[in-house]
Amino acid sequence: MRSEARRAAERAAGLTRQLLAFSRKQVLQMRTLDLNELLTDIDKLLRRLLGEDIDIVTKLDPKLGAVRADWGQLEQVVVNLAVNARDAMPGGGRLTIETRNAELDEAYTREHVPVRPGRYVMFALSDTGTGMSPETMAHMFEPFFTTKEAGKGTGLGLATVYGIVKQSGGYVWCYSELGHGTTFTVYLPRVDEPVDPLPVRVAARSTRGSETVLVVEDEPGLRALTRRLLEKHGYTVLEAATADAAAALARDYPGPIHLLLADVVLPGGSGRALADALLSQRAGVRVLFMSGYTEDAIVHRGVLASNTPFLHKPFSADTLTAKVREVLDAT
Repeated sequence: MRSEARRAAERAAGLTRQLLAFSRKQVLQMRTLDLNELLTDIDKLLRRLLGEDIDIVTKLDPKLGAVRADWGQLEQVVVNLAVNARDAMPGGGRLTIETRNAELDEAYTREHVPVRPGRYVMFALSDTGTGMSPETMAHMFEPFFTTKEAGKGTGLGLATVYGIVKQSGGYVWCYSELGHGTTFTVYLPRVDEPVDPLPVRVAARSTRGSETVLVVEDEPGLRALTRRLLEKHGYTVLEAATADAAAALARDYPGPIHLLLADVVLPGGSGRALADALLSQRAGVRVLFMSGYTEDAIVHRGVLASNTPFLHKPFSADTLTAKVREVLDAT
């Protein structure tokens, strides 16, 4: 068992180097954070994203220490892990989110290569879902690995989590048993510094509209949430889970489509290829891409051109509607 754990750690280290190479031009906005504050701030987003059939329970240590990290990236870690938990509970269940201080000694680190002894802040997400087999756990952090059926996922969520945690100087571990749920535990180095203020949320301006938006996103929960937010602001929304489905919908839809809002990475295709095909049919369509990867990483890899309209996931309702309005109003 110990040799298997060591091989898994070595494989994960190699994957981390790949992920960091992918995003090495990204500028991190490091600040001293209170994870309890972050989790409280995104509580409503998580509850909308997970739905009413999943009960979210929080157990936050009131004496939690601080960490140095990028606020937006840690939000993404929490959202990705929460969505992963939701997918493991198709019939509903409970997600427990907890925080506490942790002292990891040498005995612990010998069993958890390559963790170093020290003072950490821990946060964990535990679900009551289907759990994972040892075979699945051995590959879960690999980019593009997914156990979901075709069209239901890209396999980037946990790989992104792993890359962000390692960039933050931390570690992520998973414990799971088939039929007994899964726990993801993240350790970040604890610091003795005053906590920086919460980042200012961009206030929503005039973001209402009447245009038609084609939303292409393979994650069902995020797609449904995006649709509700846009419809609430007056837009007509068409939706598709794959590039092929979106192309067919656009081909058959009799009315105008004013904006394509598409994930950069889609099952069986890409948002960039979909946009090119759609523009050849409907020359006036505006295009807005979204991704869990940062804009710098996407541009550096050559997936998108610099200055292409881009929305970084996860995003707030205000950020989404403001960016949609900005792209539609651009000259």
